[in-house]
Amino acid sequence: MSEMPVSASGAASAAGGEPLLKVRDLVKHFPIHGGLLRREVARVHAVDGVSFDLQHVARQRDMQIIFQDPYASLNPRMTVGSIIGEALTIHKLAPTKEAYTARIVELLETVGLNADHMRRYPHEFSGGQRQRIGIARALAVSPKLVVCDEAVSALDVSIQAQVINLLADLQERLSLTLIFIAHDLSVVRQVSTRAAVMYLGRIVEIATRDELYRRPLHPYTQALLAAVPV
Repeated sequence: MSEMPVSASGAASAAGGEPLLKVRDLVKHFPIHGGLLRREVARVHAVDGVSFDLQHVARQRDMQIIFQDPYASLNPRMTVGSIIGEALTIHKLAPTKEAYTARIVELLETVGLNADHMRRYPHEFSGGQRQRIGIARALAVSPKLVVCDEAVSALDVSIQAQVINLLADLQERLSLTLIFIAHDLSVVRQVSTRAAVMYLGRIVEIATRDELYRRPLHPYTQALLAAVPV
């Protein structure tokens, strides 16, 4: 893991009351081993004393995640319908078989896929389609908060744009709050309302999207913005 900008966006983050998520002095270091005996020779400080709040939602199931790799995050032995419907079964959200099937079809259509895709397996889909399946899975329990962990970095640029547009549309339609983790600030700009920039495991700058892009203060933020292709 390396340093990355992190953004939080959506209607819920602006709400008052007790925060949905409180992070205080979060630390995550990864050991580096070397030499014949593979001893620890250094540590990567991926997260080093990070604190932030994200405003209000309530239940566990209200928090879901979209993973970085659409090829590794879907069980190859399960049909698409089973992958999306698993959470419906766990949380008892579909009282009948008909309701279960109808909800899966609704979720597939929400992310731009077809009803007949529910009977197919992940290997039959492209990377962009697989990520749409991952998004449908995350939406199955009607969450308030979705963590997008480098959700477009493994996709081709043209497919990235489609998935970003889909996430932005879902964010507005479903009043979703997104924590969008990415290295590419041009991607962050399209979906975020507030952004935190991390350097050497620490948050070095937090600002609204417009403030960050108009007047970056930290040298690392300035370097990131300078690296964005025009």
